[in-house]
Amino acid sequence: MSVAEELPGGNDAALLRQSLDEVRRVIVGQDHMVERLIVALLARGHCLLEGVPGVAKTLAASTLATVVGGTFARIQFTPDLVPSDIIGTRVFHPSNEKFDVELGPVFVNFLLADEINRAPAKVQSALLEVMAERQVTLAGVTHPLPKPFIVLATQNPIESEGVYPLPEVQRDRFLFRVRVPHPTAHEELEILHRMSVTPPVPERVLDPAKLITLQQAAEDVSVHQLVADYVVRLVMSTRNPGEYGLAELSDTIEIGVSPRATLGLVSAGRALALLRGRDYLLPDDVRDVAVDVMSHRLMLTFDALADGVDPEQVVRQILHAVPPPVVVWNQNR
Repeated sequence: MSVAEELPGGNDAALLRQSLDEVRRVIVGQDHMVERLIVALLARGHCLLEGVPGVAKTLAASTLATVVGGTFARIQFTPDLVPSDIIGTRVFHPSNEKFDVELGPVFVNFLLADEINRAPAKVQSALLEVMAERQVTLAGVTHPLPKPFIVLATQNPIESEGVYPLPEVQRDRFLFRVRVPHPTAHEELEILHRMSVTPPVPERVLDPAKLITLQQAAEDVSVHQLVADYVVRLVMSTRNPGEYGLAELSDTIEIGVSPRATLGLVSAGRALALLRGRDYLLPDDVRDVAVDVMSHRLMLTFDALADGVDPEQVVRQILHAVPPPVVVWNQNR
């Protein structure tokens, strides 16, 4: 029996690692992105993948949907898209002289919003109800989305033509913003060997019912009061940096992160703990997800933006300054 299976939640961890390995059979490198996609699934959160074209963002999302199972839809966002293209609309049928509701492609378990920043404001606002409430309202009737439901969105950070930057309120709806870098030279060679012939086909490991069970297991991960206090201190340090020995950030941060960051740190940390085979949350779990949970929620001052300050570096500076609680192991437990 493996060590993971001997630990509480070890069977779940083994199954999740099997899912990770199956995705990695197709995706070369990008281990951080693949792990964050699994964690977002467990935490019931949406994930925004940001990277230049060709770094396997779309392939990773579609591969994960195949491995986990459930229904999948990909929407290519374009400037001429309208809300009815994604959420659905009412259609008049002359044969029976009645309006019928035609549901849009968002009614799936996995929605891949490709190049989301190319969609105009009306489409992005229509996506807010989908992401936050997991429902769609058409002609006064509310239609719930299937469970589980997750939005995996991609965006190209270097595009400047035909691009509508995501508003702050929509960025806040994403649990993670994950930056996807170029592969290394070794990974590039492996991509050449693996993809220049018949590419590997992922196999299904989970199903929607099992995923819901795993999500519930992640919610049952224990959170000690000291770890919860640490999460709150990290969040409050972005709103009142001077009180936490970070006075130099007062001219860098315009508005700190929202309460969704507090909830996101705990839910993502719990999911990561389950993935690592534990039924309790450690400060290291929170620190590992903090950059991806908090950086896209920070609003920097105009001067900081003009100076090219990276919000991820700001979060790392906060992690360095705010001390985590010390874990003391009880040998009798």
